Amino acid sequence: MTWKAAYRSFYYEGAPEPEDLVLDSATTALLVIDIQNKYMAVPRSTAEQKRWAPFFDRMNNIVIPNTCALIALFRRHGVERLFARIACLKADGRDRSLSQKKPGWNYLLMPRTSEESQFVPNLAPRDDEIVLCKTTDSALTGTNLRLILRNMNIENVVLAGIFTDQCVSSTVRSLADESFNVVVIEDCCAAGTDELHRRELEIINMIYCHVLSFAELREVMKI
Repeated sequence: MTWKAAYRSFYYEGAPEPEDLVLDSATTALLVIDIQNKYMAVPRSTAEQKRWAPFFDRMNNIVIPNTCALIALFRRHGVERLFARIACLKADGRDRSLSQKKPGWNYLLMPRTSEESQFVPNLAPRDDEIVLCKTTDSALTGTNLRLILRNMNIENVVLAGIFTDQCVSSTVRSLADESFNVVVIEDCCAAGTDELHRRELEIINMIYCHVLSFAELREVMKI
C-alpha cells in the first residue's frame, strides 16, 4: 500500500487518492523535533525498562538511523535543515508553558545548557543549521519558526521526530493552519507505543499533512 492509501481515518476512508506531491528542494525544509538525550535515557526501574523497551527498539533501530540518513541526504542536496528541541531559558523553568509544568510524565525541566536537552549525538546539528528552543509542544507556536520559514521562502516542511502524538502532531497542525504543506516521515517518528504512533498518523493524515515513508519521500523528491 502506498502513501496515497495508507493511514486513512474514518473521515477519509472513501476519499479519492491525493494528487502527486511536488517537493522542490529550494522551497522545502526538514524539521527534526525533540530527539534529545532526555528521551533516550534508559529508565532506572526494571518495570519501566520493560514497558519502554518497544519504544527504544524503534528509536535505535528505525527512527534514529532513518533520521540520520534523511539529514545526510538533505545536506548533500542542499535542502534546508532545522531542529527544534525542548529547552527552557530559565534554570528554574519559569518560562515553560503550562503543559510542561503540569505534574506527570510530561513535566519537563530541561534548561537549554543541560546535557539532557541536547540532541542525541548522531543527530547533532551543524554550524549553519538552525536550532530552535521551545517550551511548547508546537515548534511553530513557541518560536519564531514561522518567520524563519517565510523569510527563506519555504513552502513545504518535512517532519521527523518525537513524539508523534504530542510535539510532532502539535507542530503539524500549527504548520497546516499557517498554510504550509506538511509531510510527516512515518519511519522517522515514534510515540510511546506503536499503537499511539499509528493512530495519531491516521488522525493527522490527509487533513493536516501527508504521511510518507523515507523511501517514498526519496521517490517523490527524486534524490
